[in-house]
Amino acid sequence: MKTDSIFYRLFQEFPDIFFELIGNPPQTAEDYKFSSIEIKQTAFRIDGVFLPTQGEQNPIYFVEVQFQTDTEIYSRLISEIYLYLRQNQPKNSWRGVVIYPNRSLDTADIKNYSEFFASQRITPIYLNELGETASLPVGIATMKLVVDDEDTAIIAARELIDRTQQEISIEPQRRQLLELIETILVYKFPAMSREEIEGMFGLSDLKQTRVYQEGKQEGAREEKLRMIPLLLKLGLSLEETAKELGLSLEEVQQEIQKQPPSQNT
Repeated sequence: MKTDSIFYRLFQEFPDIFFELIGNPPQTAEDYKFSSIEIKQTAFRIDGVFLPTQGEQNPIYFVEVQFQTDTEIYSRLISEIYLYLRQNQPKNSWRGVVIYPNRSLDTADIKNYSEFFASQRITPIYLNELGETASLPVGIATMKLVVDDEDTAIIAARELIDRTQQEISIEPQRRQLLELIETILVYKFPAMSREEIEGMFGLSDLKQTRVYQEGKQEGAREEKLRMIPLLLKLGLSLEETAKELGLSLEEVQQEIQKQPPSQNT
């Protein structure tokens, strides 16, 4: 199961879920940007980092998703963090979060790093110990779906789909979360096609609704608009960018005018 890509997508699209997971208000996500960071002149890459977008009072969060045994996970994570701190000299403090499917995979020796755990600089989280799916917020329940066994996942996914439609009032977020749940199910049931899964969980009927189709079209358009600055930086002209994205020249020009000056250079 490609858990890394699922969690990266989850934190990218729903950063509030991460902050709920660590016990912070979900609104905290508004002050952060999630990305991956490559540490210069080393072989290290930190796959998940929540960087504060303003102020020095919010800590940087370094996130590792660990779904296999790794006896060097903490030594590597701490090395990566301190290399990042040395190279970037941030004024913010930091925290590390390691997400495991269960406690049995947390086998690394921490005797040389015990102070990081005592001070809660580094916090391990075990998804199977989060509680009953029905009692969890929808976002965290979606994360837990990754580690549920197949029988439990069938029941949990049906409940999650119903709850998502009822509890998530913003249409683009509801659609994104339903698509993420579907992606998790595709990985959990590799013998089934996407069409079979959609039929099994009632997603095929849902996708035919006018509201869902309109939301999907709007989401696709927003993604195209986000690509405009990148294509321009790669050297494409306005006309070439419009053609590449299937947009009108006027739409491209209007989007450029909305961007901060730093994104237009």
